Amino acid sequence: MKYMLLINAGAVDAEGGAAECTVEDWMAYDKEVKDAGVFVSGESLADLVTATAVRVAEDGGRTVTDGPFAETREVLGGFYVIDVPDLDVALDWAARCPGARGSGSIVVRPIADFGA
Repeated sequence: MKYMLLINAGAVDAEGGAAECTVEDWMAYDKEVKDAGVFVSGESLADLVTATAVRVAEDGGRTVTDGPFAETREVLGGFYVIDVPDLDVALDWAARCPGARGSGSIVVRPIADFGA
């Protein structure tokens, strides 16, 4: 079953990366996930200041704004999609992720399978 691991950083450094782990930590985790054969896809997101939000009103009118700028310090920094047997294994991989350290968190969501 496929699961998305959403990486939320509670604190970011001057370069916009997760403050509580290093590039080497991420490289090691990437290698571990790929070597285990559970990696499907993953990406790191650009700095939040580059984000744009689109909203469409009932009349079809579109509003485009900079942001989102949430009232929280937590920032979505990236994601992994993994293919593992069950939620318990997905939670184990989430706990190993450098983004789960300190003030960070990993949200684990199953990928919907509409063909099932």
